[in-house]
Amino acid sequence: MEAFMDTLTTINQRHAIRNYTGAKPTTEQLKQILTAAESAPVAMGQFERYHLTVIEDPDTLAAINTAAAAAFHGDGGPMLYGAPVFVLVSVDANGGELSNADYSSAAIIAHTMALAATDLGLGTCYIWGAVAGLVQSPDTVAQLQLPAGFVPTCGITLGPTTEQYAPRPVDEHRIGVTQL
Repeated sequence: MEAFMDTLTTINQRHAIRNYTGAKPTTEQLKQILTAAESAPVAMGQFERYHLTVIEDPDTLAAINTAAAAAFHGDGGPMLYGAPVFVLVSVDANGGELSNADYSSAAIIAHTMALAATDLGLGTCYIWGAVAGLVQSPDTVAQLQLPAGFVPTCGITLGPTTEQYAPRPVDEHRIGVTQL
């Protein structure tokens, strides 16, 4: 029988990993992460409006890094942190602006994948800035072969890491709470 994650432990131990060994996740690990993405809820159950692009090609990863660096700091730094895999979440803009629900659903998909990656012991990091830079480079976006009308919104890096996940203390008052 397959083991399932202890959700609260995984949530506690999950943190941004920005160091990767260079090895790729196994085919089975990637399949489990993509299955987790398919399990994520999206606004109005409109799953057809979301698309995942799994990027493993080193030249495409480099092009995304270059586009992102040009948009933000221009030094060509590794905004994908040298990860061997980047999973981009895109949303169908329906010819208009994306809504809060669109961005929220994309983020939930990314978060669900990150929790699965954490449970599998893989490194993962949410990627927002590099995606904002990416959308400013139409040539790079075209390389991604997105379905017509889809806009990159967020993503996660994935890969084996030498870092270990471990329990961490959580300040239970760092987010303000009003209870009525």
